Amino acid sequence: MKQLIQNFKTGDLYVDVVPEPSISRGKVLIENKYSLISAGTERSTVKVAKASLLGKARQRPDLVAQVLQNIKKEGLKATIEKVRTKLDSLKALGYSTSGTVIASLDTDSRFKPGDRVACAGQDYASHSEIVSIPQNLVVKIPDEVSMEEAAFTTLGAIALQGVDNVNLVLVLVFV
Repeated sequence: MKQLIQNFKTGDLYVDVVPEPSISRGKVLIENKYSLISAGTERSTVKVAKASLLGKARQRPDLVAQVLQNIKKEGLKATIEKVRTKLDSLKALGYSTSGTVIASLDTDSRFKPGDRVACAGQDYASHSEIVSIPQNLVVKIPDEVSMEEAAFTTLGAIALQGVDNVNLVLVLVFV
């Protein structure tokens, strides 16, 4: 099956042929129809990956802080090895998709082959032909919603969580 991959060390993006994901208890296997490309999150990820090591450090000071903490905890040599391993890793991009259930081992027996679903999750709902998603990150698509529209579900959920986190209160004023 084909999947979009990014080499985090070089920033190179390419479509590669990878093994189909497996399914296990609590997961749903889905054939993607649409995957959302996030202009913010994914553009930022690609930009950081294409930067030099110093550029990566400038763009992600939070990760520099983690590296410094790790040096204190595990020592310089172990930390350098961890950073090298991380930089040499390949990353599947994507976090919001829609598609059709192929098989399900969800514990609630909610999803059946052929169900139209929207999926969420970094490292799960990737830009690939088939994905294996934890059941709590899958939702059925209502009949009146297209697969294309459903691919935006995760983005909408993130926006709603942001509204919820700031504790917005709607005040009605009648004049």
